[in-house]
Amino acid sequence: MLAVLTPGLTACFEEPSPHEAVRDFLVGWQSGDYEMAARRADADQATVVKALGDVSLHLDAASIRFALGTISLAGDTASANFSAEVNLGENNPLWEYDSVLPLRLVGGRWKVHWSPEVVHPDLHAGQRLAVKIDPEGRQPIIDRNGDTLQEDDTQFVAQVVPANLTDPAKVCEELSKITGFAQDRLLSRILSAPPTDAVQLATFGPNKYRELAPKLKAITGLTIAEVHPPVAPKSPAQIVGRVNAVTPESEQQLGGPQRAGDTVGRDGLQKAYQDQLTGSTETRVVILDTKTWEQVKELKSWPGRKNTPVRTTLDTAMQQAADLAVAGTQPAALVAVQASTGEIRAIATKGFHQQRDALAGKFPPGTAFSIVSTDALLKADLDTQAKIPCTADRTVGGARFQQVGVTAAAPTFEADFAHGCVTALASLARMVKSDDLLLSAQQFGIGADWSLPLPGHSGHVPAPATDATRAKVIAGTSVQVSPLAMALVAAAVQSGTWRPPVLVSSPALPDVSSEIVTPATPPKPINLDPGRVATLRTLMRAGVTSGSAKAASVAGAEVYGVASHVAFTEKKQRRQLSWFVGWQGDIAIAAMVETGVPGAAPAVAGSFFGALAP
Repeated sequence: MLAVLTPGLTACFEEPSPHEAVRDFLVGWQSGDYEMAARRADADQATVVKALGDVSLHLDAASIRFALGTISLAGDTASANFSAEVNLGENNPLWEYDSVLPLRLVGGRWKVHWSPEVVHPDLHAGQRLAVKIDPEGRQPIIDRNGDTLQEDDTQFVAQVVPANLTDPAKVCEELSKITGFAQDRLLSRILSAPPTDAVQLATFGPNKYRELAPKLKAITGLTIAEVHPPVAPKSPAQIVGRVNAVTPESEQQLGGPQRAGDTVGRDGLQKAYQDQLTGSTETRVVILDTKTWEQVKELKSWPGRKNTPVRTTLDTAMQQAADLAVAGTQPAALVAVQASTGEIRAIATKGFHQQRDALAGKFPPGTAFSIVSTDALLKADLDTQAKIPCTADRTVGGARFQQVGVTAAAPTFEADFAHGCVTALASLARMVKSDDLLLSAQQFGIGADWSLPLPGHSGHVPAPATDATRAKVIAGTSVQVSPLAMALVAAAVQSGTWRPPVLVSSPALPDVSSEIVTPATPPKPINLDPGRVATLRTLMRAGVTSGSAKAASVAGAEVYGVASHVAFTEKKQRRQLSWFVGWQGDIAIAAMVETGVPGAAPAVAGSFFGALAP
């Protein structure tokens, strides 16, 4: 804060020194004691009181502070240099300017020689100050090609033209009762605006407007404008997020330049990037002619923080293919990433939540996790052509595993992998070291800290200290992953490198709220062992050509993948998941369907890949 006056001015000065007059005038003006200031002016006191009060109203000033400079004497006249600091409120900037108080001796006492120029040197009779607020519309969230991920919505804006109001205070009182917005803030917004400008006071969605319409229409001078901003989210809607009009509660909570009539992101990327998408409100202090209300001069302007679109890595065409693929009768989720970059191309769900489940879900992957556990087994010199029986039942270290629909034949490990034979996989628990299992999981990004603007879950592998716990990890029954985590596992095998996921390419990560966890630095890519990767590719190709992932195959295209079916109990309820994890070309996916049908997820994958085929 600026000092009001220099310390020496608080001393008692005898007239005819001008110091006391200057002090009383500026202190009275600053503190709102306009009568005190007016007594030190040479004009009608009522005129001065009104003029100084109008300055605060017309600027919607939260405060006005002054600092005194030099005082010059010239006989019975004097001049006092001072600087003003005006807080324009509503999170707007400070307006600072320099001016001069003219003084003269009147009846042996120093008086401020009153004129509008006392308020500001460029203000003259027949003029007033005003603040013009020129907000830009909310910026869009776009896909990787620049196409918007929103469509037009319908909103209703309550607004007034100040010059048309006979009783602004009454309008604000009635609107405050209906909406809950502070009456004094509504009124100051009206009084500070140019009288012929439409001033937006509140915005309503269709449902809220229908509820309040009769009461709003009864307010004299208030008009309702129907607008269609492009803020309704397209698919993936839960990732893009919804937008609400600012409410009295959110207006108080927001730290940016938002005000009634603006919009606020409710969830998804709209919430995470609120400050980037909105906030480019230009503020200008101007002088108006009080007869024509035309602008005479602009005294100061602030462009405001530049708002920008948020460019995602999503691909609209691929998103449509994913939406169609999960459009069956069972709850399903599909996440697609570009294997060579880690960029998320599509997130589609039915019955699951796109963010809470597809990005941040914690599900057992079953034998789809054999991609990771096989990497550890290969370190232990596993021969993929070794004969390993796929039995219907097997107990390992006290943990029981059951495989449905097989005989006690002795297929190779490759066949066990391709068919997701849980008993065969679990039987290898004694072959692999616990540390190697954990290291393979780490190299495939399980448990990594993602740098996404939305919450996600990269997975968790419990410490496998015994044969039983190692068997459960190998079989994927004790592991927890999200579909995104498993899509990145497939991408790592396809490209030979695990890469962290990317959802937004620009701008940089926002200053996110505490509910969104973002590491200081994104995790680095991890190069995998080329020999083991080549073996995993062979195994995953067999999973589609001759294994349980056959339904994912597409004519004329090479599809790689593994399927699994896992049952588990959650909150005393039995659930079953069908998984497919694999890729076609440079697009890696994880598909998950909640169903008792083992081949459901591969069928979803096949539908998705088929839609992408040329």
